[in-house]
Amino acid sequence: MFGPMTIRVLLSAIFLALAAPALAQAEEFLPLTTPVELATGEPDYEVGDLIFRGGVEIAPDKANIGGISGLDWWDGQLYAVADDGRWLVLTPEDVQGRLVDVSLVRIGNLLDEKGNKLGGKARSDAEAITRQPTGEWLVAFEQDHRISQYAALGGPATDTGARDDLGAAVELMRTAKPNGGLETLAIGENTLIACGEWAGTERPNCVHASMGGVFPFNLPAPEGIAEFGGVPTDAACKPDDTCYVLFRSYTPGVGNHAAIVALPLDGEPQTLAILAPPLLLDNFEGLAVREEAGRTFLYLVSDDNFRNCDGGQRAGCQRTLLMKFEVKGTAPPPGAPTVIAAAPATKATERPGTRPFPEATSVGVVLTTEMGDITIALETERAPVTARNFLRYVDEKRFDATVFYRAMRLDREPRPNGLLQGGTQFDPKRILPGIAHEPTSQTGLTHTHGALSMAMGEPGSANGDFSIMIEDQTGLDADPSASDPVWHNGYAVFGYVTEGMDVVAAIHASAIAPDKGEGWMKGEMLAKPVRIISARRAPSPPPPAE
Repeated sequence: MFGPMTIRVLLSAIFLALAAPALAQAEEFLPLTTPVELATGEPDYEVGDLIFRGGVEIAPDKANIGGISGLDWWDGQLYAVADDGRWLVLTPEDVQGRLVDVSLVRIGNLLDEKGNKLGGKARSDAEAITRQPTGEWLVAFEQDHRISQYAALGGPATDTGARDDLGAAVELMRTAKPNGGLETLAIGENTLIACGEWAGTERPNCVHASMGGVFPFNLPAPEGIAEFGGVPTDAACKPDDTCYVLFRSYTPGVGNHAAIVALPLDGEPQTLAILAPPLLLDNFEGLAVREEAGRTFLYLVSDDNFRNCDGGQRAGCQRTLLMKFEVKGTAPPPGAPTVIAAAPATKATERPGTRPFPEATSVGVVLTTEMGDITIALETERAPVTARNFLRYVDEKRFDATVFYRAMRLDREPRPNGLLQGGTQFDPKRILPGIAHEPTSQTGLTHTHGALSMAMGEPGSANGDFSIMIEDQTGLDADPSASDPVWHNGYAVFGYVTEGMDVVAAIHASAIAPDKGEGWMKGEMLAKPVRIISARRAPSPPPPAE
């Protein structure tokens, strides 16, 4: 099923989220993506000190996504700038540690100091983005060589102040060609690195700043890309001030090359990997670093120069590729499932679900589990078929002695995040025939925090397995504009947890059996499933006093 399709074609095994806070002047939407492999048929291909951990090709879509020339990781998302003067926020989706999709894109215009859209190519050619430890964003531009500061993307540019490091970076560009300026800008806790788009000359191409001062220096392209004209195109720094620099080149008749060089705070540059044909490559211009549970991941993104191959290959066309790599050294053994660490419930997690139509008729049900009670409002008016099916399982005691068996933990903030799945597990002695599908576009319900949704393989197959959302997972809602029938129909919401989300979160944090489960569900199955002792209708509240 995976082939040339996105993660959104996976059925009940995978549930993803679209929720994200809005930024000023932003458009947001579900992008069109296609999974890609660095080396065909080798999902965990190793090159140098890097291990490929999944990737996607992003179509231009209605927003004409493209021209991405800088990348940064912060708070579970990828922040980018494009050379037409726009910023982007990409929400990557991981399953078992692999990048499988981008579930949301937010996109907007970079503004000048007066809050106006940047005009003309010379003013809008953004090439690098980095977030300062104090929270502001820095964006580097070439042609009109400068660095602008933003308190918030979507807001006006602000003064960077009298900073020696940024001044030295801009000064480095003083004699640069219009289209060969400041491509590389990254900040660590105590470090800044900035590089121009050239290498192999006597003139320094980079500036390094730390607590010891500001130093121009020459960073050569490593062997394997230097001979093809490799130049720096982006950088990213870890909190320990180790920085990574991306080099790229393109040679007609040969194709694209890329290289990653590590720059420790004290030590010589180290080449981590040379990426060369026949690997799947393009014009890589963005690099971001992410640390998770002691492991280091690098993301690469390519600039399609707004000549995208979407719709068919043609001479000179390019792609927007987003790829994830793991730096060797802390990776689990080959073939071992990735288990995302459990996160304890917070006060926010323990909040009840919110019914979109609180005045609609509902029926209460209490699931009594080994770890406590979970009270549900079944939406019998808004989703009558699905809610009544669930009630039939309750009234016939088909849920008694079943279990919660699966905890999908999404690798993003806020934590915990994901879903808890339980029910009959297709036990032939318990399940009833499948029911007609009620899409959220019909019911008006949605996969927000605390929602209950039916697990299913295809519309009409849902029976006795269900999931409870932890944080918003609205990517599971029906999308009438989607061409794929699975996501056109989405999944069926039929109720909301009104009490007991703390119990849901506690079960979700139970120990995982790393080798239990099949396929994409491996690493998500509870080592000791939590028993549903009983499922009963809740007592009706007493009538109001007259």
